Amino acid sequence: MNSNSLIVTMTLGEAPDSVPALLDVRSGHARAVQGLDGGALDRIVTRFAGAARIARVHGARASWHLRGQRHVRFDALEQTCGVARTFLIEVMPGTAVRDLVRELAQLSKVASATPNYMCVSPCDLGAPVQPDAAWAPHLMVRAPEALAHEPGDNAVLLGLVDSGIVTDHPELAGRLRAGLDTVHLSDDGVSPGITLLGEHQNFDSNPRDKYVGHGMGCAGIMSGLGLQLAPGLAGEAQIIPMRALAAARLPGRANPVGLGAIADLDAAVKLAVDLGAKIINMSFGTDDAALSPESPKPHADVVRYALEHGCILIAASGNNGQWTRYWPAAHPSVIAVGAVGENRAPATFSTRGDHVSICAPGERILSAGLTGYQHVTGTSFAAPFVAGACALLVARGARRAMPVDAECAIELLTKSSQPFAGKDHSGCGAGILDAAAALVALDAMIDRMRSEEDTEDG
Repeated sequence: MNSNSLIVTMTLGEAPDSVPALLDVRSGHARAVQGLDGGALDRIVTRFAGAARIARVHGARASWHLRGQRHVRFDALEQTCGVARTFLIEVMPGTAVRDLVRELAQLSKVASATPNYMCVSPCDLGAPVQPDAAWAPHLMVRAPEALAHEPGDNAVLLGLVDSGIVTDHPELAGRLRAGLDTVHLSDDGVSPGITLLGEHQNFDSNPRDKYVGHGMGCAGIMSGLGLQLAPGLAGEAQIIPMRALAAARLPGRANPVGLGAIADLDAAVKLAVDLGAKIINMSFGTDDAALSPESPKPHADVVRYALEHGCILIAASGNNGQWTRYWPAAHPSVIAVGAVGENRAPATFSTRGDHVSICAPGERILSAGLTGYQHVTGTSFAAPFVAGACALLVARGARRAMPVDAECAIELLTKSSQPFAGKDHSGCGAGILDAAAALVALDAMIDRMRSEEDTEDG
C-alpha cells in the first residue's frame, strides 16, 4: 500500500469542478488544492492527516491539449464512469490511511474511498541470453497460420501499460507510437526495505525502462519483428507504451521488479484509451486478499470507461498458483489469461478462478529484453499472446467491416481454443489460445451474418 495517499471518488454532482488534473500538477502547470468540499470531507482529512494535497487522477479527454486546464470539459461518459470524479489525496507520512478511508467512505457524497494500493509484477525475468532453439510457444498458439491469414493493421493501436520499453530496440523498430510515463512514487510512500530505482516522479512523455524489462518481455511477444524472435502475434499493429510501473528492488530479490500505484496505473489505462488504443495489455494485478474487506475493487472505473469505448482488455490472471482473484483480471469482460507450459498443461504458478477465460504459453518464453533478449516466465507473458491475437481479430474485422469488441473477442477466443493436456485444468478457462482458429471463426461469423442479411433483403 502507498502509505501516504488515497483515492476518493465522489458521487455524481458532488465533485468540485475547480480541482486540477494530476498531469497539470506534476508538470507544474497547476497547483494541488487542499480541500474538496469545504465541509465534512475536508474536516475528516484534516483530523487524520493535518494537511493534504489533492488533484484529479484523470484529465478530460477533450482537454488533453489545454495545459493547466485538463480538468475542464469532461464528457458524460467520463462523468458516469467515475473517472471525472476521482481524486488522489496525498497526506503526510504516518497518517492512518486505512482509518481515514473508513471514515470517508461513510459520507453520502463519497462513492468510494480506498488506499492507493501498490501493485507488484515480480515475474521471472531472465538475464540477457542469446536466442536459441528453445521450444516455440508461437507454434503452440498457431501464430504462423494466424499471421498468414491476417497480417494485422498498423492502424490498430495496442496499449501496453507496464514498466516501459526500450525505444531503440531493433525488434520493435517501426512498431512503437509515442507513449507516456505516469509513474509518480515517493521514497517515503513505499514500504520499508523497498528501494526505488531511477526516475520515479516525473509524469512525462518518456516511457523508457532502464532496469526491469517486464514491458519489453510483453512487447517482444506482441510486436517483435522476427529478427531473432518469432514474429510478434499482433502483426502490423502499433504499440502505445505507457510506463506505469516504476523500477524497485525488493528485500530478498536480486532482480528489480515493476512497482506501481493504483492511481498511476489507472491514469495510464485511461490515457491509452484516449490516445486510441483498441486493445490494452495489463500484465499487472493486485491480489484480492491484499485488499481491505470494505475496499472497492481496483481499476473498476477505468475498466468500465475502456469497455464503453469499445476497447478489448487483457490481463494476467496472477502467479500465486492458487484459486483466487487478481484485479483487474477478475473484472467482468476483462480477458483473464492463465499460463501453460511446453507440456500444454496449466503452469503450477498460474492463478485459477471462474473468471479466467483462456490460457497461453507462459514458461521460458524467448522475448526482447532491455539489452538484446531474455527468457521470461509468468502469466504476465501469457497475456500478450492473447493481446496479439485480439489485435489480429480487430484488424480482420476492420478489413471486413465488422467491429470486434470485448464480448465478441471473448466468444471467438474461448470457443476456438485448444484442449489442455492432463486432467487438472479447472479454473484455467476454456483452453489454450488458437489464434488461427479464432480468425477462421471470425470469418465464419461474418459470412453467416452477411448470408442472413442477404436472405432477409431478398
